[in-house]
Amino acid sequence: MNSIYKIPGYILCLLGGFFLSWGGLIIRSFETADIWQILTIRSFFFIIALIIFLVFTYKRNTAKIIKQSGIPAVIAGLFLSLSFVAYIVAMSKTSVANVVFIISTQTIFLAVFGFLFLKEKITLKGFISIALAFAGLVVMLGDSINQGTLFGNIVAFAIPINFTILVMIIRKFPELDMVPAIFYSGIFSGLYGIILASNLSFSPNDILMGFFLGVPQLAFGFICVTIGSKTTPAVTVGLLMLLETIFAPVWVWLFLNEIPPLSVFVGGAIIISAVILKSFDKSKKINNNNN
Repeated sequence: MNSIYKIPGYILCLLGGFFLSWGGLIIRSFETADIWQILTIRSFFFIIALIIFLVFTYKRNTAKIIKQSGIPAVIAGLFLSLSFVAYIVAMSKTSVANVVFIISTQTIFLAVFGFLFLKEKITLKGFISIALAFAGLVVMLGDSINQGTLFGNIVAFAIPINFTILVMIIRKFPELDMVPAIFYSGIFSGLYGIILASNLSFSPNDILMGFFLGVPQLAFGFICVTIGSKTTPAVTVGLLMLLETIFAPVWVWLFLNEIPPLSVFVGGAIIISAVILKSFDKSKKINNNNN
């Protein structure tokens, strides 16, 4: 298992974006499961995969590492679990393209939250990026009113916002190993599903889709990005993660013939331009004592 750490970081980030890009297609491929059943079975397989990874990585120190992460990891896991819920709800209520384009705005939210909570400056490039992203979102959201998918788009915003909060917590406590936060997120999202699901009966197809959604798509995706980002420049990580944004709509187009309105692609292109511009922006903290 530790051999994964020998793979170049940029390759892992690329693989992470590739694995994550299959989420929309897999969710569309469930037969009878509702939103909460999908969340439950996805969380079940995700937790198993993550436990195996943690045990093989930390061995006898697994329980110790989880305990040392403390309350910050629990809180971070709670916010990440809300992203997991929002992902499945949004994918069920609007197009895959809408969801992944909105997810890609996490780079912009990181800039805004960094300014508000970490006292990081927003440069001219940063302001232009935020303005571009906002313009792209206006284009997408305006059309969603006519398409009846506004609710799904609004829910999708919870994904980048909660992910940004997770990053803020990680940066606030750099001395803690926050990998357990991902484990907690699986526990929380599993509990939501169990409580809210109408029943826990799954067809063989839905069990298989749950495995694909929980292990290759989510667990492999997060593990690759988490490890790869440690040795890959932030600029490169941001650009490589656009692979998810680009390929997710392609998979549902190829396999399910799902083609969103032109406005979605126009808005998405504007958002991607904003993200690329922000990826090359190097902001600095106003005061290093505020770290």
